Amino acid sequence: MTESTLAVLKGTPDGLQKPGSVGVVAPGITIKVVDVETRQPLGPNQTGELCIKGPLIMKGYVGIDNKEVFDSEGFFPSGDIGYYDDDKYFFIVDRLKELIKYKGFQVAPAELEGLLLKHEAVRDAGVVGVYDKAAGEVPLAFVVTQPDKKVTEKKLQQYVAERLSNPKHLRGGVRFISEIPKNPSGKIIRRQLRKMAKEVRSKI
Repeated sequence: MTESTLAVLKGTPDGLQKPGSVGVVAPGITIKVVDVETRQPLGPNQTGELCIKGPLIMKGYVGIDNKEVFDSEGFFPSGDIGYYDDDKYFFIVDRLKELIKYKGFQVAPAELEGLLLKHEAVRDAGVVGVYDKAAGEVPLAFVVTQPDKKVTEKKLQQYVAERLSNPKHLRGGVRFISEIPKNPSGKIIRRQLRKMAKEVRSKI
């Protein structure tokens, strides 16, 4: 995050790491996790937006009132969705702008992708939200299957429905493709998936 100038999270002195964690809070930095809708602080293991405060955070944007940038306590909203565990280790789940808005619920594509990748028949996956008149958006999964495995759309929808809460079900369906579009650093190019999703749904 360029607004922080330097790292706001770090590893521990003893070198201990937790799988998937981005570390603990750096000295002089305060981080709170807030509900995306209510902006109320959340406790351990509750997912929300990470907001950061400290001397390393920028003073503001040129030409923009700081009241529009920082909250009333001086915290800067990072746009990162994540949580911290009972040991104060932080985990990044997704980006706020990538969240799928289903009937007022915020659904993180990365959570769905992580679950799909645990399925024995799935080699890669990418999830985006697609327009739905009643719900606003619903999750649609693009899936690359393992060469020697077969699975149906219905099976994967059932797999997700049995493991995640109702708003996270794959109501947008599952589409099987040969490759998930990614940039050189390995991040999913979601805008390309959204374009593909529009093309698919226009044919339905």
